[in-house]
Amino acid sequence: MLDGKAATELDPKNEEELGPVDILINNAGVSQIMPFAMIEEEDWDLIMDVNVKGMFIVTKAFARGMIRRKTGNIINLGSLAGMRMLEVPVHYATAKAAVVGFTLALARELGRYHIRVNAVAPGMLTEGVSVNIPEKQQEQYKTYCSLSRAGTPEEVAEVITFLASDRSSYINAQTLLIDGGI
Repeated sequence: MLDGKAATELDPKNEEELGPVDILINNAGVSQIMPFAMIEEEDWDLIMDVNVKGMFIVTKAFARGMIRRKTGNIINLGSLAGMRMLEVPVHYATAKAAVVGFTLALARELGRYHIRVNAVAPGMLTEGVSVNIPEKQQEQYKTYCSLSRAGTPEEVAEVITFLASDRSSYINAQTLLIDGGI
């Protein structure tokens, strides 16, 4: 597990120490619950740094080795917040929408090296950033969710495990929604 700062110190020589990395899961994320009018530049920068810049830095650190070996699988964690019009913080929704754009562009660029790039966009879950959602909004989500419940981290992990496996070898440039049917 590497954070963005440690990843900036990586270079191709580090693969001698770490071994080849063929599966990369970008799962860092942070949110703040606040209305747009109250978001300060520092708040915006924090959300973008963790959710977007960190993904860029870590991916760049490992992509060269994948390109050299002509194999790899990158899975980025987005959010339903970046895909649908929901009552969520603007800076969080913007960052998670950037995950989708990053995934699409990178999948196109790295596909010629047999590197797949996909994203997973969970809806409301029983853990993680979803626990900060106000009760009223949680109930509203469940009302509009065809399964009438929040998802679990284990359900998201199952989809990520599938995307990381050879069973998904023809899936590329996709963002899979795991939202219970919104």
